[in-house]
Amino acid sequence: MNLNHRFQRKRVKRMSSYALALFVWFATVSPAFAQSSGGGGFDPQAWLLSTLQWIDGLGLAGGLVFMIIYIVATVAFLPGAILTLGAGVIFGVVMGSVYVFVGATLGAIAAFLVGRYLTRDWVSQKISGNQNFAAIDQAVAHEGLKIVILTRLSPIFPFNLLNYAFGVTGVTLRDYALGSIGMIPGTIMYVYIGSLAGDLARIGAADTPTNPTVQWAIRIVGLLATIAVTVYITRLARQALAKEASV
Repeated sequence: MNLNHRFQRKRVKRMSSYALALFVWFATVSPAFAQSSGGGGFDPQAWLLSTLQWIDGLGLAGGLVFMIIYIVATVAFLPGAILTLGAGVIFGVVMGSVYVFVGATLGAIAAFLVGRYLTRDWVSQKISGNQNFAAIDQAVAHEGLKIVILTRLSPIFPFNLLNYAFGVTGVTLRDYALGSIGMIPGTIMYVYIGSLAGDLARIGAADTPTNPTVQWAIRIVGLLATIAVTVYITRLARQALAKEASV
């Protein structure tokens, strides 16, 4: 193995590590921002709880209103966990899971489109002269469905920010939308946990009922998905950079 080839291998390995770090950073940056909303003393959790109490009294129209609120909350970076838990209290596990999944999926698509059409061009211009990142972006786009599903299974990637993060990648809208199926296990589990509370006033409280089995299931699935997506993206990045280096 000559020195030039060794240098190229080291360069590819280093760049793939940078690429993975960049993806994870972009998807997880400032998680506190995703759970808060500006200044002025606005408390998003209190507002969402108040909204859930209002929805609880709407009867049959409550499901539709809930999904609309979930879409708005997703685009506006409001904490969706409160809504997901609250759905279990108001609608029960089955219908609550349906409403959350539909609302979260439509909200995620809306945020994805905002990221795609408001920031994608700017990002593309910034990386247009960097063939390494362009190659990585193409590789991620080619395997977009698998990556979206794995990141949806992993709780380490904040839901709201991830929607915008994927918008600036080359992942197609079709793959992104289909990848929402990765939210189903977590949705059902959290809606179920919410249903155990039995009262909206107990959502987020210290004495909120929990199910250890469900909690461990969430952690295990999330851990496996996190490992899988990390290894997978690293491999794709290395392959893309190796191909680019050989040209």
